[in-house]
Amino acid sequence: MVERDVLVAACEHKLNAGRFKDFTLNGLQVEGRGRIQRVLTGVTACQALLDEAVAWEADAVIVHHGYFWKNEPVAVTGMKQRRIKTLLTHDINLLAYHLPLDAHPELGNNAQLAKRMGWQFERCLDAELGDGLLWQGRTEAQPLTALSERIARELKRVPLVIEAPGVGEIERIAWCTGGAQDMIIPAYEGGAQVFISGEISERTTHLAREMGIHYIAAGHHATERYGVQALGEWLAAELGIEHRFVDIDNPA
Repeated sequence: MVERDVLVAACEHKLNAGRFKDFTLNGLQVEGRGRIQRVLTGVTACQALLDEAVAWEADAVIVHHGYFWKNEPVAVTGMKQRRIKTLLTHDINLLAYHLPLDAHPELGNNAQLAKRMGWQFERCLDAELGDGLLWQGRTEAQPLTALSERIARELKRVPLVIEAPGVGEIERIAWCTGGAQDMIIPAYEGGAQVFISGEISERTTHLAREMGIHYIAAGHHATERYGVQALGEWLAAELGIEHRFVDIDNPA
């Protein structure tokens, strides 16, 4: 069991959270009990995840997608009230790390996705919100179909694939987990033959075809399962606490 402040400080230091200009508050979002033994992790702090935390008697929940996003309504009513009431009633801490958990070179979503896929990291292509969000590297030379089939097996979700004519076998790749489809332009400019992210917009198809770069939308949730798991496992090993990851199914 550790003090809450010790756990928060460990996360802040490991993820270097303060260096990011983000859309949300990174760190402790809802304060619960002061001592922590059980940490439950998940992608998003939805009600289903909170219910799992209550059932497991978790002391803290750590997620990638928390609350208090820019431009969202301020009032604590409706769904937001029910979620926060669940945390406060059961004295559960909520911590959230968004961009810091995308970019971390070891525990981050990009790093963990590459590890599972066997991609060789070469460099980060600078992004507006901070270094480490758009990764570039190489994979074993293969056709687009082989890459998409491997992604489907690893992520347990069939990706949406936009094929660009004339690209041929793939070796040079770029990736950014989540909703980063508009990074396809710097990915192309960086020399990638294919860009992998989570979501797709209508414009993404035309950009891919006309620039000449394949695009794979592998799922926002599916590509971002692994960073928060790695953080939870690291905390368990570092602080001697219990950790459990719960995957709340989300096809998006």
